[in-house]
Amino acid sequence: MRSLILSLFAMAAAGALQAQAQQPKVVLIAGKPSHGPLNHEHRAGSMLLAKCLRQNGVNAVVVTGGWPEDEAVFQGAGGIVMFMDGGARHPLLTGERLNTIGALMDKGVGLALLHYAVEIPLGVPGEKLLDWTGGYYERPYSTNPHNDTFLEQGSPDHPISRGWRPFQAKDEWYYRIRFRPGDARLKPILTTMLPKDNPNKETVAWAVERAGGGRGFGFTGLHEHRNLGIDDFRRLLVNAILWVSKVEVPRTGAKCDITPADLMANLDDKPDPGTKNKKKQ
Repeated sequence: MRSLILSLFAMAAAGALQAQAQQPKVVLIAGKPSHGPLNHEHRAGSMLLAKCLRQNGVNAVVVTGGWPEDEAVFQGAGGIVMFMDGGARHPLLTGERLNTIGALMDKGVGLALLHYAVEIPLGVPGEKLLDWTGGYYERPYSTNPHNDTFLEQGSPDHPISRGWRPFQAKDEWYYRIRFRPGDARLKPILTTMLPKDNPNKETVAWAVERAGGGRGFGFTGLHEHRNLGIDDFRRLLVNAILWVSKVEVPRTGAKCDITPADLMANLDDKPDPGTKNKKKQ
């Protein structure tokens, strides 16, 4: 009897692995801890998005620490999501990583960059992101103040726009993003009127389809982890990851059901700045 039970467990495990192997694969790279509590929650945010992706039949693999120790994890991936600190310390700038990702882009793998990951130095790195995702945050041209603003669909007919409505959210919405003039590939996904004192329509999320068939997406929000609790905010992101990975986005939008406990799970252990100040006093 014991042998039969073990055999059944082994068969079930093998079946689960086979089913997982047949699912589209997405790799989410979560950056190292950064900023204060509930800000730049790279690990928690990536794991929450992975939970939602699995609800849509995706094999979502989360890599923590800023970069995979074994780049073989990229094998078979249809899409890569980067949620991490960027700028001059962007993980893509280390070693041959730009070339590694470039080879995957040449094969048609999709790329989604979230929040600070859209910032990279101008020059070759900036040109790469223009090719792969259509835009990037360029210092000192771009700007990044926090704003509580109303956000609208930039391309209502795009698959990423399925199943969510315009919403209000306070976040560090980067704007004045560097785009190539006249880039016919570029589709604004999320727009808002900024700055408040002299408003222009600014694109704060966008998508492109590359000539070789690969897809890219950039999203400037998500400094504030709590915004993942907004259904429309969260569905937009899950739709975008499905789309860049060439997974059909449901007509009513992606499934992305979470609980309050899910939102507060897997947070980085960060000291509260307020507590530090109290101790000094």
